Amino acid sequence: MGSTTPAIRGGAARHQGERRRGAVVAALMLAMALAALDSTVVSTAVPQIVGDLGGFSVFSWLFSGYLLAVTVTLPVYGKLSDTFGRKPVLVVGAAVFLAGSLLCAVAWNMGALIAFRIVQGLGGGALQGTVQTLAADLYPLAERPKIQSRLSTVWAVCAVAGPGLGGVLAAYADWRWIFLINLPIGAAALWLIVRHLHEPGREAAPRARVDWAGALAVFACGGVLLTALVQGGVAWPWLSAPSLALFGAGLALVAVVVAVERRAAQPIIPGWVWRRRTIAAVNLTLGALGLLMVAPAVFLPTYAQSVLGLGPVAAGFVLSVWTLSWPVSAALSQHVYRRIGFRDTALLGIGLGTLILLAFPFLPYPGAWWQPTLLMLLLGGALGLFQLPLIVGVQSTVGWSERGTTTASVLFCRQTGQTLGASLFGAVANGVLAARLGGAGDLDSVTRALDAGTAPEATRRAIADAVHAVYLGAAGAAALAFVVLLLVAPRRFPVLPE
Repeated sequence: MGSTTPAIRGGAARHQGERRRGAVVAALMLAMALAALDSTVVSTAVPQIVGDLGGFSVFSWLFSGYLLAVTVTLPVYGKLSDTFGRKPVLVVGAAVFLAGSLLCAVAWNMGALIAFRIVQGLGGGALQGTVQTLAADLYPLAERPKIQSRLSTVWAVCAVAGPGLGGVLAAYADWRWIFLINLPIGAAALWLIVRHLHEPGREAAPRARVDWAGALAVFACGGVLLTALVQGGVAWPWLSAPSLALFGAGLALVAVVVAVERRAAQPIIPGWVWRRRTIAAVNLTLGALGLLMVAPAVFLPTYAQSVLGLGPVAAGFVLSVWTLSWPVSAALSQHVYRRIGFRDTALLGIGLGTLILLAFPFLPYPGAWWQPTLLMLLLGGALGLFQLPLIVGVQSTVGWSERGTTTASVLFCRQTGQTLGASLFGAVANGVLAARLGGAGDLDSVTRALDAGTAPEATRRAIADAVHAVYLGAAGAAALAFVVLLLVAPRRFPVLPE
């Protein structure tokens, strides 16, 4: 009897540990859902928000402000999570995000709403980076594809569902519910984290020193450069005084960041992030992934409505099918990389992705709806095979004390790639339209004319050519990622024993 008691107790402890881990995973999925929803949920409610608060000329900052705050805080939160632990960073970030959501719901004008969206973004950076890091902490290497595919599914579904949810809330309730709905979801996630996340005790440094000067420099540098990318070609021409001034200031701040970080005892962006081949290669290739993802995410709905003649719901379906194949492919990728390695699996995925992106410009005009839908389904499968092995692989090459910084650097590069892609491909699309239409109009004005039924057939062909050019650019980004992986990444990632 006495000999079985320790076994019973051990089984009960394991069962309790599994329940606790399941509760934490549920919290991570809720937090990921919040971060994904708030990146897209506002888009369809803009008419109602502008009608209530005014400020049409600056409403784009509802998206840009949030994006900037999330992106520039990722490296800071990554370092803080390595210094103080994941739990305090996630709890503080979730609290800031919820406070920003509540403030957004009571905003009295557009300026206040933009400011509170930035507050939301300051918390959203902690949600994105720390959730991905905790997922790697909770699961050993053999089980990480399972949790990462779950998180990928949550992100994809919520990001695609966001515009629809925002439109429904704005139409049938009030646009303020877009932000109020975050409160019960975030509160549930916060409660689960506080109650069930118990990080193992680790040997801490005698005195943790935070590089606040480096954090401020990174924040300022990232904010200035991303503002230049987001607003260039939109709020002002690329070669105008504001653009040149922002890019000049950004480059000067890059020098400041390098100088500050070299002197810091515990830098926010340590040099080893770029000196280690594996991490540098993953950062660059996932930056290219962020860039190429802009092509379908931003331009495919316009193509589906303007060229194929589909309605908004059907156009959304054409885009959303890649959210079906991406997580399935990501979950199955473990069976591939266990045989041929992380790098070669990612090479296979991005190689297929390059060919699929190159196929898009060869679709017939105007074509049938199933043709781009099939390509998106295949593209999701290819990118799932590409992204997840790199994230799982790079997280497995570092210990706990470096995992937060590593994960944050990867996410930062992907976010920056998306920002660069939106600016670059927007300029490409507008340039092609100007050439085809004799210098008249840009993508937004031409699409509005099509919606009103006032644009001729030549305009539809011009939009098709513009989107084809964007997809060629995305294929170029995918090919660049392939070359970087082939030449920079080691064939076998230096995975640490667990």
